Amino acid sequence: MKDGTMKRRHFLKGAGLAAAATTLAAPAIAQSMPEVRWRLTSSFPKTLDTIFGTGETLARYVAEATDGKFRIQTFAPGELVPGLQALDAVQNGTVECAHTPTYFYLGKDPALAFGTGIPFGLNARQQHSWWHFQNGSTIINEVLARFNVHAFAAGNSGAQMGGFFRKEIKDVADLQGLKFRIGGLGGRILAKLGVVPQQLAPGDVYPALERGILDAAEFVGPYDDEKLGFLRVAKFYYAPGWWEGGAMLHLLVNKQKLDELPAHYRAILAHACEAANNWMLAKYDSVNGPALRRMIENGAELRVFPQPVLEAALKASNEVYAEISATNADFKRAWDSVQDYRKDVLPWWQLNEYAFDTFMVRTRGRS
Repeated sequence: MKDGTMKRRHFLKGAGLAAAATTLAAPAIAQSMPEVRWRLTSSFPKTLDTIFGTGETLARYVAEATDGKFRIQTFAPGELVPGLQALDAVQNGTVECAHTPTYFYLGKDPALAFGTGIPFGLNARQQHSWWHFQNGSTIINEVLARFNVHAFAAGNSGAQMGGFFRKEIKDVADLQGLKFRIGGLGGRILAKLGVVPQQLAPGDVYPALERGILDAAEFVGPYDDEKLGFLRVAKFYYAPGWWEGGAMLHLLVNKQKLDELPAHYRAILAHACEAANNWMLAKYDSVNGPALRRMIENGAELRVFPQPVLEAALKASNEVYAEISATNADFKRAWDSVQDYRKDVLPWWQLNEYAFDTFMVRTRGRS
């Protein structure tokens, strides 16, 4: 009888502890998985399913990793704010985050060009490496901190095309007076060669090209250029887009909103951005080739920029970088960092990556 009483007391004590633990655990779990709702404004229209889709993919990854507790709703340009005002919207708290390239905001600080990539700069893999392992993230985020914003790498287009032109570009003189839609520092560099650069949001480019307001327009690459319909109004399709050898996009986040997130939500957000970065680059690698073939079948005339044009553009680029570096310490810091990185990476790339790719391109069709 005594043993039975003791066993019952032990059981009840254990059951009480279990019940108490259950009572405590539920609120603790709830507290660690709070309901968070953010809005993301993209700088790209929904019709561009890869670049706009990267923001949607990122949001899906976050929702899946948090069992739907942390949700990010994506909006196209104009639904909340215009595409080129995404950073401003994040800065002032109109939205919590934006998916956009930092080079759209050179007017705030020219150093932001390096977040996306500069003319004759790095390719996609090198840009990603510089961002994570050569202080790129630190440099750009120290600039963005002045605007109450933090950036996560969240996408890359790979090397872009040089765009559609109404007339052939045979030498540097053909650039004189050319009205060209081009973003970032590429426009300032081409202005030295006589181009009249125009920065327009993606949705405004085709109408301007159709009406003759533009003589040429670049955007990303074959897949998006086909969707935007440039071939209907300009037939000469140029390569390479030397101003964007690997254009990186970012998730720009309001710093206060980021700081309010639980630590594990911040980690999930960062990892979702990395996964979205890989998704975007892989998607473009998959769809650009078939899109290029379709456009050639429909009349696109492929051209490569003449060597004198490329040499003149490179010379103008170095002049622009020296000019800005003389007046902007952040720009100089980023430019010095990129140059130091290239000294180490390009010899290795030439020996191995470039040699392999060149051989495979040259021998395609043999196997």
